[in-house]
Amino acid sequence: MKMNFILAADSYKTSHYKQYPPGTKIVSSYIESRGGDHPRVLFFGLQMFIEQYLMQPISQTDIEEAEDIITMHGLPFNRAGWQYILDKHDGYLPLEIQALKEGSFFPFRNVLVQVKNTDPECFWLTSYIETALLRAVWYPTTVATRSHYIYQNIKKYMLLTADNLDGLPFKLHDFGARGVSSLETSSIGGLAHLVNFMGSDSMSSLVYGRRFYDIDMAGFSIPAAEHSTITSWGRDHEKDAYENMIDEFASEGKLVAVVSDSYNLWHALEQIWGEELKQKVIDSGGTIVIRPDSGNPIEIVTETIIKLMEKFGHSINSKGYKLLPPYIRVIQGDGVSAKVIGEILQHLYELKISADNLAFGMGAELVQKVDRDNFQFAMKVSAALINDTWYDVYKDPITDHHKQSKRGRFAVVASGKNSCITISEKSLNGKQNLLEPVYLNGKMLRRQTFEEIRKLALSS
Repeated sequence: MKMNFILAADSYKTSHYKQYPPGTKIVSSYIESRGGDHPRVLFFGLQMFIEQYLMQPISQTDIEEAEDIITMHGLPFNRAGWQYILDKHDGYLPLEIQALKEGSFFPFRNVLVQVKNTDPECFWLTSYIETALLRAVWYPTTVATRSHYIYQNIKKYMLLTADNLDGLPFKLHDFGARGVSSLETSSIGGLAHLVNFMGSDSMSSLVYGRRFYDIDMAGFSIPAAEHSTITSWGRDHEKDAYENMIDEFASEGKLVAVVSDSYNLWHALEQIWGEELKQKVIDSGGTIVIRPDSGNPIEIVTETIIKLMEKFGHSINSKGYKLLPPYIRVIQGDGVSAKVIGEILQHLYELKISADNLAFGMGAELVQKVDRDNFQFAMKVSAALINDTWYDVYKDPITDHHKQSKRGRFAVVASGKNSCITISEKSLNGKQNLLEPVYLNGKMLRRQTFEEIRKLALSS
């Protein structure tokens, strides 16, 4: 069902067209991250918003529906303004949007996106789209940033304890599809995660990758058991359930994950996997990934790896760390957060156990337990053309100077290696403006591929 974009705003926005000073012609706004628990943010997600929402014109039906809902809601409706957009601009929003490159890292307090109206009759439109535009930026950028710093932390421990980084792209798997608020959230957040990693069980994110970023396959998965498929065999046939997983899915070069805590994890590790099915695991040609799924993650992961090493043996790699044979590994998918991942990896490091023994699955902590305040995202008006004069527009609340907003029209320029600074547009003086036009009056001006975005992100 096509979304009526007129209704994709906070209710109070509908009254704002009556609130600007007389003679207002152009309103310019920007989006920035004002701070957070990481020093930089990984910008991602604007392109899919533009293609999904701004490349679709509003229709007469949209206007009629919006008028009906908004007036019944108790608010004024700018019928003349929306009708003007339909009649004069064929329903496409007369806006110019500039943005930094997706996949790039930027320090806090830099302008990520800048937008203004291009038709003086639509001066009210810039701020009207704040609700949708800010949401389209803060959420995928926050998920991509969180995922990337986990990537960097896992990479740190792999550099310390593993022979190579070959497995790094699959060390954090998206388990979040069932733990998010909507299918669209899963699609957007799941794709943001895949900027950094290549493991996902959120299939809708793969559709968004194809649709909006020209990548045939952004992520990969493997056959995996869940408790329903194991417990349906009954407790007396737990071994048969595991054996079936090997028979059906394990072969040369293939991986299969088997949840093993349905009854007694320690019995499953020591007796079923470590004794009864040991030779079958070795002979399968594939890799069996054991998933403990309950208990204290740090203790359970550590004990699981140790018990598997007792049964299957281990080698000492070139860094001096213990490594399970290639046919057996572990994945932890319960209670996983960025903090828990770091604690587990540090504990294994202290025990001289390689991070290469382990992968993680992360659900709501990755794609749902985020909000706009994680990185203090805001969209603010910074300049307005009133009559024939440009004015700086800003807020500076005496009760919280941290919320002071920027003034004017902006450019972003490089500042040293892998950094940038926001300056006045008037001060460019021939320097390259990293804020590039991406949308103008219904046309997309820049399209990035997912591979380009991923390359930018992982090179930072």
